[in-house]
Amino acid sequence: MTVTVNVLAVLLAVVVAFVANFVWFGPRTFYPVWARALGKDPSVPPGDGGLGMGAVFGLTVVGSVVMALTLCWVLQAAMAVYDKTDATPLFGAVTGAAVGVGIAAAASLGHRLFAGQGLTVWAIEVGGDILGLTLMGLVLAFFY
Repeated sequence: MTVTVNVLAVLLAVVVAFVANFVWFGPRTFYPVWARALGKDPSVPPGDGGLGMGAVFGLTVVGSVVMALTLCWVLQAAMAVYDKTDATPLFGAVTGAAVGVGIAAAASLGHRLFAGQGLTVWAIEVGGDILGLTLMGLVLAFFY
């Protein structure tokens, strides 16, 4: 199986997921609940962990590009398994959601619990991951 990467699709998927997570963690959506669950004051903007906000956003974009590229491979592998020559946006969205639930959610559960951050932090963070991967899958499948 040869994996093809449509750079425009990857970049658009990254932008769509980034915007969705910007709304997800907005001051009128989940950010206040998430901050309180972490024991922080929701009126204080998130910190940068000493990296600087440019590095935080840059590394976030790099992580999103890696996720989109990986999802390209997973989506094309799923198309091969189901003997599809093209993917519908619904097929892409379901594939992205499955990756979000089956990998992102499962992998981060132990991290949040062992860090003492609890299920609320985990659910909010994973919800954003699942939303982003679902939308990435939808966008990527639109181009395949």
